[in-house]
Amino acid sequence: MSGYVAGARILVYSHDTFGLGHLRRCRAIAHSLVEHDPNLSVLIISGSPIIGSFDFRARVDFVRIPGVIKRGDDEYASLNLSINIQQTLAIRSSIIQHTAELFEPDLFLVDKEPLGLRGEVRDTLTMLKARGTPLILGLRDVMDEPALLGEEWERKNAVPALRDLYDEVWVYGLPQICDPLEGIGLPRSARQKVTYTGYLPRAVSPVTPRSHLPDYFQEPYILVTTGGGGDGEVLIDWVLRAYEADRGMPHPALLVLGPFMPPEIQAGFIDRSRRLARVQAITFDTHIETLVANAVGVVAMGGYNTFCEILSFDKRALIVPRTVPRMEQYIRATRAADLGLIRVLIDDGERDALTMAAALRRLPEQAPPSAVVVPGLLGGLKNVNRKVGRWLSPSRPALVSAAARHA
Repeated sequence: MSGYVAGARILVYSHDTFGLGHLRRCRAIAHSLVEHDPNLSVLIISGSPIIGSFDFRARVDFVRIPGVIKRGDDEYASLNLSINIQQTLAIRSSIIQHTAELFEPDLFLVDKEPLGLRGEVRDTLTMLKARGTPLILGLRDVMDEPALLGEEWERKNAVPALRDLYDEVWVYGLPQICDPLEGIGLPRSARQKVTYTGYLPRAVSPVTPRSHLPDYFQEPYILVTTGGGGDGEVLIDWVLRAYEADRGMPHPALLVLGPFMPPEIQAGFIDRSRRLARVQAITFDTHIETLVANAVGVVAMGGYNTFCEILSFDKRALIVPRTVPRMEQYIRATRAADLGLIRVLIDDGERDALTMAAALRRLPEQAPPSAVVVPGLLGGLKNVNRKVGRWLSPSRPALVSAAARHA
């Protein structure tokens, strides 16, 4: 037993406009929390169109709000509905607030966006603050270039929310990699709320995934993953050209294209892979952790969740980070490479096939992340559980009444 208040409830908000990063991070935290306490329930509010493809542990569930898609710099549109973005946001905001009213969480955890997408969580935060509910903002280790993030948060009026609404800010990383709020002029009162938890470790799912792999993938393979895949075309093309140019590659490659890669581009890559004896391409696997765990090495763009998996399974990794529209992956990859955790191959625009082939050949021989000792590197879930335990202690006055309410 953890000592949480009886029947405690946690509400998690993940805006999920594009990709898999926010959803997978929130899901990992939710699973860790319910595993830590047999009476805790976690409800995730998400805009991900594929949230239903994932399995969730007992006492973790989700509410799906209408999806949105980013069309340009701070420009959004409804993903599936023929209504304007203002109407979509109004519906999302209403669902979020009514869910919070009915669920009566004992803690509200917001992922990345302090006020939610276009401020859609502001009213919910204000309502829960008045009830005495602890409000926590969770941030990944790297957000963007400091100057750009400062401008973005000023435009979104996010700093007052950190100062006036949130009780704590949890950074799911370490300062040795990055201070994600470096470019923001936080008042001292807000800066004192920031805690670094360490990275969020991952484990192989207890549910056995359906195998996509041919027999020869029983031998060591290189996993190439793009995360959501919406911006993964360059990486996949570069790896394919390496295998096309060097037919004697010592290890086969498994390409996971990602569910958000455009279907016509997916089809082209699958067709090319079928012409290569040592390459297999699949579109998506909700149990990517299993594929990472079984790989001899990983080639990726370096998103947050993939980086956590590389560390968790101690995999030799080659990171090819994107630099547009955010520098997040580049910052994370280059600083991790400076520490000796991974290697980086920078996209020079030419993408020479033999340069990639040489990097792939070297990959299984490089040092794994465990060759470097970084204290607290994978302490994220343990520290999140510990911090949640403090907020949900039965001795907190606000939660004494919560215990009776949930009885």
